[in-house]
Amino acid sequence: MADKVEFELVSPEKLLKSQPVDMVVVPGSEGDFGVLAGHSPMISTVRPGVIDVYEGDRIVDRVFVAGGFAEVTEARCTVLAEEAVALTDLDRAAVEKQIKDLSEDLDDSKSDAERAVAESKLAVARAKLDALSQSSAH
Repeated sequence: MADKVEFELVSPEKLLKSQPVDMVVVPGSEGDFGVLAGHSPMISTVRPGVIDVYEGDRIVDRVFVAGGFAEVTEARCTVLAEEAVALTDLDRAAVEKQIKDLSEDLDDSKSDAERAVAESKLAVARAKLDALSQSSAH
């Protein structure tokens, strides 16, 4: 049996996952990176995107994260996510409505601070839609 890496996914509210997996692929800010047992230690920021969890050569779980940080050791990959939701729990119509509403909020923003918040939320919503589009293509 191949060595496993312990994958932990933590949101601000709670520990969402803690399980041994063969590999996890994380959307790092510098690009996606895969973590196997024995990985070199590192810390990375996480961009909005999808974490793929593998058992063998098969993806067994896909989780959308809105960003955060990942810490990797030889035995563990911990992702501290600002927001995390199973890809199967995302509703395309709701995400499209959220994008429309946030686009209006951006147009209506009165200050640079309001604009920055709206742009950030809009980027996350667009990343959700991209994740849904990519998952339906598979």
